[in-house]
Amino acid sequence: IEREGRRLQELVSDLMSLSRIEAEKDDLPSNTISLAPLVRRAASDAAGQDRATRLEIDADGEFVVSGDAQQLEQLVRNLVDNALKYGAEDTPVTVSLHHQGTKRVRLTVTDRGEGIAPEHIPHLTRRFYRTDPGRSRASGGTGLGLAIVKHIVERHRGRLDIESTLGEGTRVSVLLPIVEETGDGK
Repeated sequence: IEREGRRLQELVSDLMSLSRIEAEKDDLPSNTISLAPLVRRAASDAAGQDRATRLEIDADGEFVVSGDAQQLEQLVRNLVDNALKYGAEDTPVTVSLHHQGTKRVRLTVTDRGEGIAPEHIPHLTRRFYRTDPGRSRASGGTGLGLAIVKHIVERHRGRLDIESTLGEGTRVSVLLPIVEETGDGK
C-alpha cells in the first residue's frame, strides 16, 4: 500500500507539473540563468548517492540562458533519471553541455543501454507512452517524464532530439538559445 501510495503521489505531482508548464507555455521565461552549475547540481541530485559513481558530467563553461530554473532542473533530473534507469547498470551516463554554434547550447544525456527501437522514438514524448510497460512500471516511472521535458523545451524555445541505437544506447539532446551579451559585458 505504501509503495502504491508513493507511486500515485508521484503521478499526481507529475500531472500538476505538466499542467503548470502547459499553462505557461506562451510565456518566455525572463530570468537569466547560468546553465552549467544548474546542470551539475540537477544531474547529481537525480543520481543521488546510490548512482553517483555512474555519472560523468562535462558541463564546464559559461552558458547563460533565459529560463525558469525550477523547470530546467526538472528537465535535467528527468533526463538523467531516465538514462540511469534504462542504461545498463554497470555503464556510465554522460551529461555534457557544449556550444552549438554561437547562439545555442546543447545539453546531451547519453546512456549505454539496450537502446530504443526506431518505431518508438516518435512517440516517446507522448503522455503515458511506454516502450516496455512492465519494465517502466517496475522501475517506478509515471510515463510523464519525457512529456514534461518536451513542454519545458518548448517553453524555453528550444529543440529536443532523441537518437537511439539498439544494443548501444540512447542520446537525448536539448538545444537552448543562449542569451546575447550586450556590449558592456552583461
